[in-house]
Amino acid sequence: MTTLPGTTDSYSFHLELARFNVTRMAIDLPSVHSMQWQDALHMESAMRLAEGKYLEALRAQVAPLLPPPSDDSQAFADWFESLECTGPGQHHSLFDWLAEQATLPQMRWFLTQEAVGEAGFEDLVALAQIKLPVQAKLECARNYWDEMGHGKAAGMHGLMLERMVAELGLESTLEDTVWQSLALSNTMLGLALTRRYAYHVIGALGAIELTAPARATKVSNGMRRLGIDGRKRAYFDLHGALDVSHARAWIREIIRPLVDANPACAPFIAEGALMRLVCGARCYQRYSTELLQPRPQMAARQRMPKPARVLGMVLAG
Repeated sequence: MTTLPGTTDSYSFHLELARFNVTRMAIDLPSVHSMQWQDALHMESAMRLAEGKYLEALRAQVAPLLPPPSDDSQAFADWFESLECTGPGQHHSLFDWLAEQATLPQMRWFLTQEAVGEAGFEDLVALAQIKLPVQAKLECARNYWDEMGHGKAAGMHGLMLERMVAELGLESTLEDTVWQSLALSNTMLGLALTRRYAYHVIGALGAIELTAPARATKVSNGMRRLGIDGRKRAYFDLHGALDVSHARAWIREIIRPLVDANPACAPFIAEGALMRLVCGARCYQRYSTELLQPRPQMAARQRMPKPARVLGMVLAG
């Protein structure tokens, strides 16, 4: 496991990287002191080097799962679509349990972890589309417009998540979040913000669109069973339906044309998809451990200094 100075484990590493990402993505002003920006840039360089080593290690971990090399974009699209059934973490038993058995406190804990791990899909798409070919860029634009509620704040997907967090009274700090959820957000931001991973983030975002509907539907079913009203479920209800068409369009308008134009990009799109799915699978396994094997204090761990409240906002913006 790649570590940062002063960190010794996965939790400490991803906590520090998540803290860095909150600052990294925040709107800021020029520093008052002339040297402050240079100090910040040196710190950013060290953090990005550690981030890069982490992402490269994750690439190596998913390498055995890659499809056979091929110049056939249809064959690659078929493999990509198959990830919905066969990809890491797919149809995990956790989601049937959430739909059918979870108590309200357990559901609230799950939703809290998921909200912290959400990196802001609309911002990720905006970053991913930079310098893409026209057809792919246009599909990113259509996807982004949906994410932005077609220009109406009430329909913005990110704000739906924030409303759910606020109306359910969910509140947490980065320190209260399991490292697997932090790693999921850190991975998506690392791919989106680093242009050498431009194809990886296309694969990772496509994997989200492809695999989210089944999970979102089961989470919504569980929330409904527990008496949580439709307004609070709206984020999951929407993604249970809309992402089906988003996934088809992402494969048809972005992935296949990119592979047709440059077959060499296919393994990197595949790596990105698998990296996102592996991170998700680790979350589901950790959530299951926490929820199905109750402990005196759920997800208890050593407290770190400088708490950073993140619920009610999206990590990526």
